[in-house]
Amino acid sequence: MGANFADVHCPSCGAPANFDIISQQYRCGFCGGRVGIKEAIAQKQGFRAFRQQKIKESAEKYHLMRGACTGCGAEIVFNEGEAMSNCAFCGRTLVRKDYVSSKELPELIIPFRITEEEARERLSAWCDKNARKSEAKHIREHIAELKGFYLPYELVRGPVTSKVSRMDGGKTYICSGYVDNVFVSCSRQLDNMLLDGMEPFELDELHAFDFAYAAGQRIKTADVDDRTLLSRINTEVSADYAPTVRKTLETKAVDVYAYSDNALRMPVLMPVYYISSGETMAAVNGQTGKVSVRAERVSHYYFVPWWLKAILSTLIICGVSYAAFRLFGMTPGESVYITGLLAIVWAIITLCAYSDTVHNSFRVESERKIFTSRGGSFRRTDSGLVQDKNEMRKQVVRPVFYEKIDGVMKPVLLKFTSPLRIAHTAGLSLFVLFLPVIIALFLNGFDFQRLELGGSAVWFCIFVPVIPVYILKFARIELYERPWIYLLSPDGSKKKYRKKREIKITGDTVMTVLGFTFIPPGCLAVWFGILSFCVMVYLTAFGF
Repeated sequence: MGANFADVHCPSCGAPANFDIISQQYRCGFCGGRVGIKEAIAQKQGFRAFRQQKIKESAEKYHLMRGACTGCGAEIVFNEGEAMSNCAFCGRTLVRKDYVSSKELPELIIPFRITEEEARERLSAWCDKNARKSEAKHIREHIAELKGFYLPYELVRGPVTSKVSRMDGGKTYICSGYVDNVFVSCSRQLDNMLLDGMEPFELDELHAFDFAYAAGQRIKTADVDDRTLLSRINTEVSADYAPTVRKTLETKAVDVYAYSDNALRMPVLMPVYYISSGETMAAVNGQTGKVSVRAERVSHYYFVPWWLKAILSTLIICGVSYAAFRLFGMTPGESVYITGLLAIVWAIITLCAYSDTVHNSFRVESERKIFTSRGGSFRRTDSGLVQDKNEMRKQVVRPVFYEKIDGVMKPVLLKFTSPLRIAHTAGLSLFVLFLPVIIALFLNGFDFQRLELGGSAVWFCIFVPVIPVYILKFARIELYERPWIYLLSPDGSKKKYRKKREIKITGDTVMTVLGFTFIPPGCLAVWFGILSFCVMVYLTAFGF
């Protein structure tokens, strides 16, 4: 029942229309009808005007009071006969006033399923399972302060667009997705991430708002402005998309900026039991019984600066080079000496390469962890509350990336370090490194006993340092600027996109090639290099 309030319906047959990310339209699964984003928003505006009139009529039956906190400014709506002396959010005194405005109340509501005593039992059970945490000890001391509220939320459903990029620099990508029934808190006094931890809610119990559902319960009114609320929505959507974006861009250090301007939004009251006492904060989902606890200590996350990456890369390359020199017969002293000389060159190269990612400088980000209970939601039976075996998880629609192809933004699938690409890079590197050896084997009829690796020593000295630099620059850093792109079709199939390359041979190109080949002094260096390579191949194939 509940999801119907947020559904977009087909104008032809009236069936629910699902959003198609690729076409950026709502599409009916029965008759194929389509609904544009603006048309969908217009549908909900008519519904909301109808609901607001119903709420106004319902409000006239109740004499309500409002408690306005003199400390944090929280406002609570309650029945006239209920005594409220302290604010549950900061502990200060509440000022009682008449409450006559119905426009501040929402249009939808999910009723409480579990009682206050049952919520305390759920919170106490979490403390038993997490007895070693300091949070559990402090929660036990304040568990009697747990109180139930209908908290104001915004139900968000619709298309969103995000800009994503790696923190260590590089290209910014566009991805579009669809948020399906995301709830965002509209209370500035409460920790939004704590409330997010006790989600999801079950939408089959979502009802049109009526004061009869809220009789005897406290109602927290919304107190965030529209700009702050939109920022919260975008932050929560960004957090939901972060795992998929990290997997696609192959790093946890990503920036995600979501924009949900075209999403449908509806105000809704959600059942929550809440404790807030100093650093101790906990919430219990009043419908499912899921527990969410905020860590008392702040966690810090460190991002590695670009110069440290350059130093680590240099050390790795030095280790590989030293091993290669030892493999080809050099003494430990010679290997250390040559590696030390080359380390200076490699350090300069890696520092220059990683300096392109300077905005990934050293920084520390802080946040508080959110601890949650496990298992499914609790349901009432004749024997009391019973927990479902299947754990409820927040459903996130996988976003689709877009690339400008031939001047048009098209849905794509991006691949960076795919197994095929890794194999291609490794194969090319080995082929170049052992090119003289490969040719020598063909010349001597694959006679490995006559093969003399020392004949290619000069080649190895050149390309042992060059190959790691190639892998670092083109197969690691610039790799993320050149993803493999697969075009997505409406039916879900994909096809690799190959950019058309036009090879134009001009007169200047021909003259340049001829100049390096036949005109001194440039041709002397070219022919010397070719002759030296031939000599190396011969010595490798047949020995000295």
